[in-house]
Amino acid sequence: MTILITGASSGIGRALALALVDRGETVLGVSRDTSRLPKGVTGIRADLTRDNAADKIFAKAPPIDVLVNCAGKAWLSPISSGDPNQWDEMWKINVRSLATCCQAFLKQEGRASGTIINVSSMSGWRVPPSGGFYSPTKFAVRAITEALRGELRATGSPVRVGSISPGFVDTPLLNDYFHGREAQLADQRASIKMLSPEDVAHAIIQMIDAPAHVEIGDIQMRSIDQKA
Repeated sequence: MTILITGASSGIGRALALALVDRGETVLGVSRDTSRLPKGVTGIRADLTRDNAADKIFAKAPPIDVLVNCAGKAWLSPISSGDPNQWDEMWKINVRSLATCCQAFLKQEGRASGTIINVSSMSGWRVPPSGGFYSPTKFAVRAITEALRGELRATGSPVRVGSISPGFVDTPLLNDYFHGREAQLADQRASIKMLSPEDVAHAIIQMIDAPAHVEIGDIQMRSIDQKA
């Protein structure tokens, strides 16, 4: 099986890449800095904020069986007072590049089957007090996943598409999200046992390994210590 993972150099994407390499899969990892990819992963250097990034990625890739869109950006950027430049970055990475990678995967020559998994967030199901512009990007991921599922079923395509929506995961993404609120992040880590990237990677692998006729629409997961 050949699996392409965006955002494979850190967090959930890195944990997933490591787990898949360990079990003998062929893993291609997309990153701005391919030197940070785990050993055994074939790197594809790309900047997902670029409009033509998805086409360039898939032009370099062999036939792909599974696409996992892990790349994401999280800034604490309120609608009322946030920086629109941060909104643009989150939209380009969390939403636009995810959609264009889905499209490029489906356009790959010889596509007759396959699986797409989009990493969303519990912030795509409810808006937390600090959700700001990040939360709307994750609602968009859920909408894109459902829209694509409907399109695929309407054409009779056997390609499966689903998403996974974790709560707090202890990844480097939190350092950006809690920028300027480092004490709050320290309190968060001290008060609850957050999900690990490996926890989410395990769930993604379960989605990949489901029988070919089983399409898992979404997995909501959070630490039992997380109240909402």
